Amino acid sequence: MDAYISAAMPSAAKAIVLLSGGLDSSTILAMAKNQGFDLYAMSFAYGQRQDVELKAAKTIAEHFGVKEHRLVEINLRAFGGSALTDDIEVPKDRDESAMGEGIPLTYVPARNTIFLSYALAWAEVLEVKDIFIGVNAVDYSGYPDCRPEFIEAFAKMANLATKLGTQNQEHIQIHAPLIDLSKAEIIQAGKSLGVDYSLTHSCYDPIDGLACGHCDACILRRQGFEAAKIDDPTLYANKG
Repeated sequence: MDAYISAAMPSAAKAIVLLSGGLDSSTILAMAKNQGFDLYAMSFAYGQRQDVELKAAKTIAEHFGVKEHRLVEINLRAFGGSALTDDIEVPKDRDESAMGEGIPLTYVPARNTIFLSYALAWAEVLEVKDIFIGVNAVDYSGYPDCRPEFIEAFAKMANLATKLGTQNQEHIQIHAPLIDLSKAEIIQAGKSLGVDYSLTHSCYDPIDGLACGHCDACILRRQGFEAAKIDDPTLYANKG
């Protein structure tokens, strides 16, 4: 897994990491730390149907010793349009072919654009040129804002629209190190960097704080651990 481990950066370098509390974002936090960055984590209470992931994000941020962890409150429930922010049932027990068709109901309109914009604003204040996001275009995610084209376009916009991007020789970089990895590869990379996946939460529709075991996120997570041949530490309310 050395392909996913980068050489150390100078200790003074800072990075903002978007941290949801899930498997992917926890892995990129570990990757950024391994590269020698001082870590500044940003999480969002955006009106999602549960806050278990925010508790996980806090725990993970403390575990990795981030310099600062910001929780930003915004209300995407005001717009709805997603099973995560509206009265729409979370899809359950879908097979891979169903997950690979179209954009899933769990897509939150413009979420990653909004999250990255907040990170960009904080980056200007901190004079940070490196922003990490755990988007992944593999494993049937189907989200339009998880594609390489989106990350490239946002990075270009960031350097055109900010003081930091226009008045410095070094450009703002949006790092998406997981974008072409399978879930198994992500898990293997994280384990090599000491990520404790028992602290993370991925479920879209938890039951009393436990993973439901039936939503797309739970299915892909479980399949990832199986493919990686690593024990799944997730506590499921019902795996049947």
